[in-house]
Amino acid sequence: MNNAERANEFLTEAGMYYLATADGAQPHVRIFTSHSVHEGKLYIQTGNKKDVFKQLLANPKAEICAFSKGKWMRITGELVHDDRAEARKAVLDAQPELRTVYHYDENDGVCAVVYFKSASVVIASFTDAPETFTL
Repeated sequence: MNNAERANEFLTEAGMYYLATADGAQPHVRIFTSHSVHEGKLYIQTGNKKDVFKQLLANPKAEICAFSKGKWMRITGELVHDDRAEARKAVLDAQPELRTVYHYDENDGVCAVVYFKSASVVIASFTDAPETFTL
């Protein structure tokens, strides 16, 4: 299992996570559920009309925080937009509920995917030493 798969597994167990972005000096935090691994990279999905996507294009620095089974994971890094239909399809195929709930399609002109580049991951708890790795 590579590091992206390890982080993805934690996100799956958590069920949801918080994504922090910035709009200038103002931070914004949102609940997300989409995530998958494609070509060895951790991807998330959103819509290209949403403020979160516009914020990531302006400032790709972001952070994810998730909690599961008494541990929390923080991923800090840069999110890069991948405009390939094959990347969008892979993310949507990994989480088909995005197609039915949000009506996303890899060719709809709205679905957008981003992946972590140069990211650090920390998994910590109150009882164990922190585990760190990179994506």
